[in-house]
Amino acid sequence: MPGSPAAIYHRPSVRAAYAAVGVLVGITGGLGNALVSANLPQIQGQLGLTPSEGAWLPAAYVMVNVTSNLLLFKFRQQFGIRRFAELGIFAYVMVTLLHVVAEDYSTALFARAISGFAAAPMSSLGLYYILQAFPKAKMGSGFCIGLAISQIAGPLAWLASPALLDIGDWRGLYLFELGMALCTMAAVVVLKLPPGMRIRVFEPLDILTFLLLAPAMALVAAVLAQGRIQWWPDQPWMAGALIAALLLFLVAGFIEHHRERPLIQTRWLGTAEVFRFLLGALGIRLLLSEQTYAATGLMRTLGMGPDQLQPLYLVIMLGTAAGAVLAALLFDPKRLTFLVIASVVLIIVGSTMDQGATSQTRPHDLFFSQFLVSCAGGMFLGPLMIKAVMPVLMTRGADYIVTFVILFSVSQSVGGLLGPAIFGTFQQYREHEYSAQIVAEIAPTDPIVAQRLQIQGQVYGQVITDPVLRNAQGIALLSQAATREANVRAYNDVVVLNTFIALAFLAWSLFQTLIASWKAITAARVVPAAQGTD
Repeated sequence: MPGSPAAIYHRPSVRAAYAAVGVLVGITGGLGNALVSANLPQIQGQLGLTPSEGAWLPAAYVMVNVTSNLLLFKFRQQFGIRRFAELGIFAYVMVTLLHVVAEDYSTALFARAISGFAAAPMSSLGLYYILQAFPKAKMGSGFCIGLAISQIAGPLAWLASPALLDIGDWRGLYLFELGMALCTMAAVVVLKLPPGMRIRVFEPLDILTFLLLAPAMALVAAVLAQGRIQWWPDQPWMAGALIAALLLFLVAGFIEHHRERPLIQTRWLGTAEVFRFLLGALGIRLLLSEQTYAATGLMRTLGMGPDQLQPLYLVIMLGTAAGAVLAALLFDPKRLTFLVIASVVLIIVGSTMDQGATSQTRPHDLFFSQFLVSCAGGMFLGPLMIKAVMPVLMTRGADYIVTFVILFSVSQSVGGLLGPAIFGTFQQYREHEYSAQIVAEIAPTDPIVAQRLQIQGQVYGQVITDPVLRNAQGIALLSQAATREANVRAYNDVVVLNTFIALAFLAWSLFQTLIASWKAITAARVVPAAQGTD
């Protein structure tokens, strides 16, 4: 397609070099936001931010990143893949350098927003390098590997963060990211992608559509990121933001619907195939949010820090890599649906295993279940995208690819925010209910409760001589224990909810598969009958 590098023959050594550069580019592109998300409490502490202010840092990245491909895809088509690669990586280096010199919150927030735009080319660039490492016959397998590489950046950030924080606090994170970006720029300049076709595609109305859709998606992302922190009913600005986003979407849709050569194919958006693809991409991304929200949140609630979570994230990284390799080895156009369904089954099994967590649960208790969930995460992305894009290319043509890329990007970015928003809201509701139940059952006159309070107070026996103050401290410790138990139960409910959603998604997927199989069998019977009549 225009904007993509040519698929030419390479010697094995050159293929290995392209694969190495592809891994470097893919990890570098995803590492920046992963480092911020993994170390947000530390960055909040260094900058003196409230939780609400800190949440704007990863949100600003997504707000800009989600619609960047609207322009970048056409830029690649008109100006070529090489210029796209070199300008994209240079912009990423400059933005990373801005992070290093940031001294205050406003500068850091601005840098995160710009980073969302600068990082957008990195994922597609890493994919193109990986595809150059595979022969044409194995291009689908390369697609599975290339799409999964950026997912490895998340667990890798958790593995590297403790050492980086020891070296230079939160600036050590950005210095490491800057070093990765400089290495990537050198690799991209030395080993260039083969040039591809270029066509003239930019139109003035493309800019207008972008200026309407970009703030609309940014407003939706802001509401999803801040909803459970500032709490939905307490913030009128959220309703105003959603109304403004809806108006912007409607205006952009009206313009695109009446264009001769639209950027977004609005007539195609209402079809059943688009609905099925969006539901599949958004659904699996939502299911995978249980890993990043529930598993990590539970461990943090139980007092596990980055050092204690390193083995768990090593398992998650290995599971993601194993899922990608498995999808690549089993790749076949006839197996795409099977691979997607297998991913959902793995999520169901992993979520079911995590439902019995207690306050004594530790990271090693989650190794196998989270390995299965991360394996599903590495397995589903390539088959799902290929299963959706091939019919688009064959029946609709290359003009619809821009719309498809935008839909896919939005489903993954918004799905990454929607999962924590839904699960976080549900978890807080359940935590309040469990806290009320636990407190209602605690009576100070109960001998067991009185004994527990006495034991809790003895902790401060050597520093607090006043028995009244010791008793107050004992009550405070007991309250903390009750809150911890309520949170553990609430996280278990999140895992149960995720399991039910996964079961519903599996049933829907099997139903769609049966319908497709029935249509194929019916069509196979009709064709011979028609030939016999002729």
